[in-house]
Amino acid sequence: MPDSPLKPSPLNSWPGEARQAGARRLVARRLLLPIALTTLTVLAGCADMAARVPPGAPLTQVEAEYGRPNFTCERTSPGPGPGREGGQRVIWTQQPLGQYAWGANVGPDGRIDRVERLLTDEHFKLLSDGDWPADRVRCEFGPPAIIDQVGLPSVRQVVWSYRYRENDVWNSLMYVYMGRDGDRVTRHHPGPDPMYEEDRFGIGWM
Repeated sequence: MPDSPLKPSPLNSWPGEARQAGARRLVARRLLLPIALTTLTVLAGCADMAARVPPGAPLTQVEAEYGRPNFTCERTSPGPGPGREGGQRVIWTQQPLGQYAWGANVGPDGRIDRVERLLTDEHFKLLSDGDWPADRVRCEFGPPAIIDQVGLPSVRQVVWSYRYRENDVWNSLMYVYMGRDGDRVTRHHPGPDPMYEEDRFGIGWM
């Protein structure tokens, strides 16, 4: 016998409070889905940016192909590698919803040194070497997806969270602890990205 058109949906079969919570989650996901699809479209055009742009290319040429960087800063302290002392840094970032960012340093002649992926496990290892004030972190990796606080009041720390693909596989956040005043890195570690976790009703993000 065919199902009645008046048969209640699984959503309507949940208890009242759970049904309302589930409905809110479904609406939120539907609203965010177009944004996620837009992010994937951008990603499809930029995924090989680091491999395709030759070192020493004029910044104007890179901008003509990939658009203007959405974050720039002036380096005021030596960077962790050669050719990074001072000068302008440009970053194309997909934060807060995307998982990728690319950066380059611009010389006085308007040419970049090279384009590199920034939100990778290997690049985050730089945070273990030397002193990293907040401005230096932002100038190296771009703005984080989330800035929050964790811990009890006596040991509370500001945490910057970068959305990225851990080991190029896992949907993750890199948690960068910035101390009580949020002024410099104390430690960092990755963790699962809650945006991609299944909720208690078994409705996945994507």
